[in-house]
Amino acid sequence: MSGICEDRVVIVTGAGRGLGRAHARAFAAHGAKVVVNDVGVELDGSGGATTPGDEVAREIVDAGGSAVVHRADVADWNQARELVDFAVETYGRLDVLVNNAGVVRDRMFVNLSEQEWDDVVRVHLKGHAATMRHAAAYWRGCSRAGEPVDARVVNTASGAGLLGSIGQSNYAAAKAGIAALTINTAAELGRYGVTVNAIAPSARTRMTEEVFRDRMAAPGAQTFDAMAPENVSPLVVWLGSAESREVTGRMFEVEGGAVALATGWRHGPERTAERRWEAAELGAAIKDLVAEAPAPEPVYGAV
Repeated sequence: MSGICEDRVVIVTGAGRGLGRAHARAFAAHGAKVVVNDVGVELDGSGGATTPGDEVAREIVDAGGSAVVHRADVADWNQARELVDFAVETYGRLDVLVNNAGVVRDRMFVNLSEQEWDDVVRVHLKGHAATMRHAAAYWRGCSRAGEPVDARVVNTASGAGLLGSIGQSNYAAAKAGIAALTINTAAELGRYGVTVNAIAPSARTRMTEEVFRDRMAAPGAQTFDAMAPENVSPLVVWLGSAESREVTGRMFEVEGGAVALATGWRHGPERTAERRWEAAELGAAIKDLVAEAPAPEPVYGAV
C-alpha cells in the first residue's frame, strides 16, 4: 500500500465500527501503520467485545497493510498513556492521533440524569483530552531532543457542538468542548511541530442511524451514498498527512462530497461607555447590538 501517509504511524480511537473503522482502513490504504483502538462496547456501554477491533486490523493486514489492536479506555488517563506508549513501542514513533471514540445518551435536558451527562462528557471530552495530553507530551519530548516532529491531531466534533441539537445537551456540550480544546491546543502545540484540527462529520453510524435513516441509499442502488462513513475519511487522511502542515486550529464540516470550513465565535459589534454602565440603560445598547449582529444559526431540531 502507498499513498499520502506512507509509513506514518496513526492511532485511531473508536476504530472498531463506523467512522473509526473507515478512517483506519483509509489510512492503511494510504500506507500508514495503524493502531486500532476500540473497547468493543455496545451503544449503551454494555459488553466489551474484542471482535470489532480485531476484525478491522485483520482486514487491513489481509489487504497488505500493517495494523495492531489496543483496547484502552481512552477516557482513563493511564490507559490513554498506555495507548500512546504502545504505538511508539510497536512502530517506533507516533505521527497522527485521530480522536473518534464516542457514545450517546440522548435525552431532553429536563429528563437528563447525572450518569447520562457524565458518560457522554467523559468519553467524548475527557477521551479526547487524555489521549492528546500523552501524545503531546511524547511529541514535546521528541522536539526537545532535537528530533524532527511533523505530527497531527484530528479531533471529532459535531454540528451539535457548533450549533446545538435538541435532545442532545450532554453531547452538544461535550462536542463544543472539543471544538474549544482543538483551537487551544493548536495554539499551544504548534511550537513542537504539531497541528490540531477537528471535523464535524455527518455520516451514518450506530450513533446516527436513526437520525439518517430516511437518507439511506436504497438497497441495490448504484447512486452515491452521501451518508456512508467512508465519505468522511479522505479529509481525515489528508489532515493526517504531511501535506496539511500549514493548516491548524480549524474546524471542517464534511458530509458526502461536501467539505466546508466552519468559523466560530468572533468579536462582534460593540457599544462603549467611558464609565460603568447602568443596568437600566443597557437595554437600548443591547437591542442595537443584536440588530447589528448576524442572526445565529438555528439549533438542530428546533421548531
